[in-house]
Amino acid sequence: MKGTRRILVTGGAGFIGSAFVRLLLGSSSVIARRGAPKQSQPPEISVVDKLTYAGDLKRLMSPKGTVPFYKTDICNKKQIEAIFAKEKPQIVVHFAAESHVDRSISNAAPFIETNIKGTQVLIDSARKHKVSKFIFISTDEVYGEIANGKFTENSPIRPNSPYAASKAAADLLVQAYIRTNKFPAIIIRPSNNYGPWQYPEKLIPLAILRIFEQGKVPVYGRGQNVREWLYVDDCVRGIMTIMHKGKIGQIYNLGGSCESKNIDTVKLLLKTLGVSQERWEFVKDRLGHDIRYRLDSRKVTRELGWKPDVRLAQGLKLTVAWSLKHQPWLKSKLKDINNLYK
Repeated sequence: MKGTRRILVTGGAGFIGSAFVRLLLGSSSVIARRGAPKQSQPPEISVVDKLTYAGDLKRLMSPKGTVPFYKTDICNKKQIEAIFAKEKPQIVVHFAAESHVDRSISNAAPFIETNIKGTQVLIDSARKHKVSKFIFISTDEVYGEIANGKFTENSPIRPNSPYAASKAAADLLVQAYIRTNKFPAIIIRPSNNYGPWQYPEKLIPLAILRIFEQGKVPVYGRGQNVREWLYVDDCVRGIMTIMHKGKIGQIYNLGGSCESKNIDTVKLLLKTLGVSQERWEFVKDRLGHDIRYRLDSRKVTRELGWKPDVRLAQGLKLTVAWSLKHQPWLKSKLKDINNLYK
């Protein structure tokens, strides 16, 4: 990618979106690590985020400078159109989404609205303003569950939760525009992310918060569900690699190559925190809980040269170290978490 590029990031105050913005700004530790794409000139970045419960502008605080920020719902066609007209992005990286499975089971409506309608609004504006590249951040959950083996980019889509179904619908919508309208999009399907600044409704930050609050870590069912963990810095480095070198119209899996049962992940985290291995408890299983996810990421490694650097044990150490320094931020989310899991 040559010269300055104008990049619009949706969901840029969220967990993964903000990590990507920090990487673009050059204020992330990823820059110094192997494989981070080099930029000939810093891009011109703008961020759109609705700032729902999971969004937080503190994630975007950077000594390297600020970016134009728009507190906007991506479903608001008029406002999105105005942002495109003003910022004139050449590239859109679309993270914005409702993302928590438990909340989607309780109320699917916001997931349908944001994840499907919001994506349609962005596609319409991107087409009107002739963006050169539209990066859609999907999820491994669109594939459903797999007892053995790995999902490739050609595996069928069989989502099992309202969240996954809404992301699968948006994923298919982007594919339809690629096919029908030659829309210049790329789809990325990452595995389970974790790391600094993650909202504590997800397993790892929730577990850390529970320990900080002298509680026990809740483990669904019998803890046998398997997830493939991807440290967030590795994920955004992969997204940047694909943004620079990926082929229009392609789908890329981004897996962390760290497969672990939930109970084993929790026990490793407790060890990392230096607390008793008894600080967990089984709770009622999630409805329709997928048993296992695992991605085949050989395509992005073979074609673009990306692979994850951070193994789970190291990533948990980094996450715990960050969490110890940011306990007030985590504890500020406690009321919402207690209401969610009461």
